[in-house]
Amino acid sequence: MGMWASLDAVWEMSAERRIFGAVLLFSWTVYLWETFLARRQRRIYKTTTHVPLELGQIMDSETFEKSRLYQLDKSTFSFWSGLYSEVEGTLILLFGGIPYLWRLSGRFCGYAGFGPEYEITQSLVFLLLATLFSALTGLPWSLYNTFVIEEKHGFNQQTLGFFMKDAIKKFIVTQCILLPVSALLLYIIKIGGDYFFIYAWLFTLVVSLVLVTIYADYIAPLFDKFTPLPEGKLKQEIEIMAKSIDFPLTKVYVVQGSKRSSHSNAYFYGFFKNKRIVLFDTLLEEYSVLNKDIQEESGMEPCNDGEGDSEEIKAKVKNKKQGCKNEEVLAVLGHELGHWKLGHTVKNIIISQMNSFLCFFLFAVLIGRKELFVAFGFYDSQPTLIGLLIIFQFIFSPYNERITCGNMIKKVYFA
Repeated sequence: MGMWASLDAVWEMSAERRIFGAVLLFSWTVYLWETFLARRQRRIYKTTTHVPLELGQIMDSETFEKSRLYQLDKSTFSFWSGLYSEVEGTLILLFGGIPYLWRLSGRFCGYAGFGPEYEITQSLVFLLLATLFSALTGLPWSLYNTFVIEEKHGFNQQTLGFFMKDAIKKFIVTQCILLPVSALLLYIIKIGGDYFFIYAWLFTLVVSLVLVTIYADYIAPLFDKFTPLPEGKLKQEIEIMAKSIDFPLTKVYVVQGSKRSSHSNAYFYGFFKNKRIVLFDTLLEEYSVLNKDIQEESGMEPCNDGEGDSEEIKAKVKNKKQGCKNEEVLAVLGHELGHWKLGHTVKNIIISQMNSFLCFFLFAVLIGRKELFVAFGFYDSQPTLIGLLIIFQFIFSPYNERITCGNMIKKVYFA
């Protein structure tokens, strides 16, 4: 009897090691494969020094060269930041960083008078510490990307003070959403019984729909200023385009994105018959804050055509001026509205929710497997939050990677 017990123990231990080893192996395999693909793409950035024939009619040599050099720098940054992220994640797993942070969370809870029975409270402290660690370790990379790469290529418009204030604000807002939602999800899992995965999935569905609904009205304005697009030719053309595809447009906003970057974008949001369009001010020639700064400096009127300006001011406007012509703005917006017209938005919601339900179902099947917890250093306890982390992030990683690859292929062929 003792011999069989010993063999069972050896088998269980080897199973745990296999799980842990498989997670690390797959993670590094994916990283190396993506690095190989990125290296091939980088070779194209290096060797393609002239505008391809296909783009010859719509792009000049100067613009192409700027784009090529920008992508080269972004590729180098991506390599080093990706390598750091992979090494950091590996070291955290090898040296038991997750169980250590869980024990540390327990000690903090103990200082506040909460014992081990307050698992949800400990889970929230764990999440707070984990996201704080992630924010601090990622801060140098974010600073370098913003103030070296983006600055070098003329895209960054932030000061260091604005950047830090924005980062702190983002962290606080994230915690205000993450911690209550996580607490409710853990509570639902604990009281849900055998069918907790259905209730957990429904809860996450409701949360995602609520966040999508309130984001642009209540969350995004905490970081950027939104103003209605003034009456004029552009607004009329947008309304005509929306009407031509039966897009239920109610409002058009301009977001002050130029205080961060000179990159441009546009998007829409809202459900059913209450759709709204948001344009970055960097898309609009006469609306960008960058142009207003130059205008204030030179004493120019907002719609000045440039006549009578000094050569110095003209040079500044040429370097600073952002935005596109109306037809270019409509082209960018048309791409986004095309997703709506073809039903991509609804299809993505349905597919993502089917995937979410499947993941919660499989989580319900696997959460009772002690060897999963032991493989990651949890020998005496099986916290629900840790189970979510292990199963969703590590055990499901091959499946998640397959889904990600599928989405990338779909974007290549259908975007």
